[in-house]
Amino acid sequence: MTKNYRIKGMTCEHCSNAVTEEVSEIDGVTDVTVELESGIARVSGHDFTDAQVTAAVEEAGYEVIEED
Repeated sequence: MTKNYRIKGMTCEHCSNAVTEEVSEIDGVTDVTVELESGIARVSGHDFTDAQVTAAVEEAGYEVIEED
């Protein structure tokens, strides 16, 4: 399964790295790609939930504004 999340508040590479690090720690996540320019995080894996991804993004200091 692969899902996309639009994230609000990222302004630099440090921001995208923080989101990548937090989301990567979720059980079941096998790959995370964060595109700073578009604000999209592409999360792949199995058995993870939107709520887990949202919580990880918030832990990094940002906000999920759209799930796809």
